Amino acid sequence: MISPSGAIRVMVATKPVDFRKGMEGLATLVRENMRADPFSGAVYVFRAKRADRIKLVFWHGTGLCLFAKRLEHGIFRWPKIEDDVMRLSAAQLSALLDGLDWRLVHEARETPAPKEAG
Repeated sequence: MISPSGAIRVMVATKPVDFRKGMEGLATLVRENMRADPFSGAVYVFRAKRADRIKLVFWHGTGLCLFAKRLEHGIFRWPKIEDDVMRLSAAQLSALLDGLDWRLVHEARETPAPKEAG
């Protein structure tokens, strides 16, 4: 399983794609539609027309990887369908992959340390 760290960049294609595409076809979509480099180390996320399937494409240092998941019950929570790209945090990606509502996940807020006790 993928366990993304906080430093990972996640780019989401909000418009559904043809799920017959493999990693090369999705890498081409990253280049042409998202105007990004599929070999940059970022994770690129795609959805099928039916929101119960998701694919991720990412470069792992030695090769291009394709991760696919189909939920047996329910659907992936997805942003409004439009011709756009959005970013998610590593925590939001983890929630999305678990079938949870990623919109409820927020970055941890940093609390400043007190200057003195009491």
